[in-house]
Amino acid sequence: MTRIAKDSSALAWRNLLNIRRTPGSIFASVLQPIMFVLLLGYVFGGSLGGDTYREFIMGGIFAQTVTFNASFTTIGLANDLQKGVVDRFRSLPMSRVAVMLGRTTSDLTTSVISLLVTSLCGLAIGWRIRGNPLDAVFGYLLILLFAFAMSWVGAFIGLVSRSVEVAQSLGLIWLFPATFISSGFVSVAAMPEPLATIAEWNPITSLANAARDLFGNPTPASLPQPHGWPAQNAILYSALCSLGLIAVFMTLAVARYRRVATR
Repeated sequence: MTRIAKDSSALAWRNLLNIRRTPGSIFASVLQPIMFVLLLGYVFGGSLGGDTYREFIMGGIFAQTVTFNASFTTIGLANDLQKGVVDRFRSLPMSRVAVMLGRTTSDLTTSVISLLVTSLCGLAIGWRIRGNPLDAVFGYLLILLFAFAMSWVGAFIGLVSRSVEVAQSLGLIWLFPATFISSGFVSVAAMPEPLATIAEWNPITSLANAARDLFGNPTPASLPQPHGWPAQNAILYSALCSLGLIAVFMTLAVARYRRVATR
């Protein structure tokens, strides 16, 4: 375990240095949440509830932001494969798990920066944390746990992609339906079946609802109120989803990396 921790921290630092040398990637992760906060808050907010709707969507935008950041893991890992960096890692006496863990851990930095910018942008449009400060801290930690889970999903997609171009397509194509068929921006109760059932059990829905609960931003009275076990137990369900995604996709990603590294 000590060796894995040492190797993964060294690789995480290497990835962070790459971010510093290519600031365009971090710029994209910062610009995207700003764009959605302003577009959804002011283009749609006026007709869907004004200030109360703008507070409501912030939980969804937090969830969407860290979910979209999975694409950076996908593209970064695919780029390392295409350029032969993974072959160099294979020749070194390091754990294969550390290669994957270094990538997913370093990408948490992108999520932390994205969350900071999203929070500041939310404050600018009137969003406030109206709950207990300790609950708010737990809310941010829960969001980062989900971000870590999404990085493992992105890592697996990057490993099964044959090129950076394919990774860019595969890394983005599933994000839009996954984030919009959720309670990120509208109430699940307003959706027709079977979308309502899919959205109700969507992990992104649970994270958005959990963030609203912990930040003290409930669903506005003007929107249909959510029901069902996932909505009533959003915090627990979100934590279970994150841990489940990590367990499944960490196993798949490491197994796929071993196959790729032995070619």
